[in-house]
Amino acid sequence: MPVQLFRLRGVPDDEAEEIRELLLTNEIDYYETPAGNWGISMPAIWLNDEGQLHKAQLLIEKYQGARFVRVRDEYERFNRAGKNKNIIDLIKQNPVRFMVYLAAIIAVIYLSTVPFIDFGK
Repeated sequence: MPVQLFRLRGVPDDEAEEIRELLLTNEIDYYETPAGNWGISMPAIWLNDEGQLHKAQLLIEKYQGARFVRVRDEYERFNRAGKNKNIIDLIKQNPVRFMVYLAAIIAVIYLSTVPFIDFGK
């Protein structure tokens, strides 16, 4: 009987691809369900054979531990090099775009609230 192994909602594409490769190299038979047209279904990786569940879970646990260490080290390396950008850096990089977006946000908020403010008069 099929059993769900790994949910793909919110999983980066590179991680999902690495999980697929991990399962293929270890000869674990699986299939994948998509999120559907409107994204309301659960995208996941399912095993065809429930007997392979324990082996697959151990492989994924080991992979995710290694991935966590690799990504954390990469993040710290970028921080030390000053390459991680924050919101202030993005504003400094393109201030005109920031001002246009800010004006659009203010216009939407204004147009959304004016009918209710005038309704009370």
